[in-house]
Amino acid sequence: MRKDQIAEKRGVRRGATISGWRMIAGALIAAAGLWYWAVAIYAPGNAVQVQISGRPTGNNSDLYARWYGTRELLVRGRDPYSMEITREIQMGFYGRPLDPKNKNDPKQQEGFAYPLYVAFLMAALAQLPFPVAQEISRWLLLLAIAVSVPLWSSAVGTRINVAALVAAMVLAVGSYPAVMEFYQQNLAALIVFLLAAAAACLARGWLIVAGFLLALATVKPEISGLIIAWLLCWSLCRIRERGRLVLSFVISLAVLIFCTELYLPHWPTHFLEALRAYAATETDPSILQAIFTGWVALVVSVGLLVAVAFRAWRTRTSKAGSEQFGWTLALVSSCTVVLIPKIAAYNQLVLIPALLLLVAKWAGRRSFGLLARSAVKATFTCQLWQWAAAVVLATASWLVPMHIVQRAAGFPLATLLAIPAVTALAVLLLTFMSSNTNRL
Repeated sequence: MRKDQIAEKRGVRRGATISGWRMIAGALIAAAGLWYWAVAIYAPGNAVQVQISGRPTGNNSDLYARWYGTRELLVRGRDPYSMEITREIQMGFYGRPLDPKNKNDPKQQEGFAYPLYVAFLMAALAQLPFPVAQEISRWLLLLAIAVSVPLWSSAVGTRINVAALVAAMVLAVGSYPAVMEFYQQNLAALIVFLLAAAAACLARGWLIVAGFLLALATVKPEISGLIIAWLLCWSLCRIRERGRLVLSFVISLAVLIFCTELYLPHWPTHFLEALRAYAATETDPSILQAIFTGWVALVVSVGLLVAVAFRAWRTRTSKAGSEQFGWTLALVSSCTVVLIPKIAAYNQLVLIPALLLLVAKWAGRRSFGLLARSAVKATFTCQLWQWAAAVVLATASWLVPMHIVQRAAGFPLATLLAIPAVTALAVLLLTFMSSNTNRL
């Protein structure tokens, strides 16, 4: 090989290395800016508004209901679904029991409205004092978010270099949904990790392990339900090759239910009653309901479900880990976020596989149709807005009095509802309407 060719290759490698470090540095700046904004600017202002409104405040941790219910079940043998436990959970979460006659009190009941086998996931933490369990879970959930990124990348068939992967992990941990998960410990990150691990196992052909992980993910069925339903149908379409996934899922779920039945007989009945009580006080709409009027939201929701079913049928023979499989996974996951009756930001962690695929396809955006290209650009614009606005406010806080900066504290959240909607639209258009549909 000629010396000039060798020098050229070395120059290309050096340029790629520099570009990679710049990418990671940019991700670190964005993540640090958003965390600083959240901790130093947004949270203090939000706390003042809560005090002014008279809303009761306790530990305000979604982990508490799971931790307390598990502790009472395993240590004292009490029914975590009972009214007594619900009242005690409210004492911790809100600082006092809710008063139905007090108009300032939240309407949402805090109780143990989870499948009882969540106790298996919480057993180790339940032995610890809650402040210790809370601190450990915070960092474990951030770790789960970071690790889920390479798992999703493997599951959807994207091939990205190490620098880009590290940058994506930093941005995932430095996103507003990650911040919300850190402070509220809703366990959405754990479910996202389980789903990502299951999808990555499918790509490697580990169907039995994938089925077990999917069974564990049912502790939050509102997040995992649509993805699990699709994967089980995908498995049944080629039962001889993929039947082990369904068999493993069914057996694992049966074992979880049976083992918890030994602790609390007939617990599914208690769980359904607790779920009905929780649903009766839950006032959050879905993202689609927040964007559209009632009947329009219903029509769009049905349309999305039909689109998911149609896409799932068309790709029923696709191999796990392939690009076709990845786009179906992206469609199902993005539709999940806009359909579930909960606007909470931590649920947007389910968008990671869709965002990874959109990033991977960015270089070929000129081949997209105009509408699809616009939707992809809108997705990245909405996502980047959070980091850019947070960095600007974080910088301004060092130059301008804090009370002035806090007037604009909510700016980074201006695109919060738009992100899932435009992501789902972009994936939908690329899947069905793009000129590249035959390659997706």
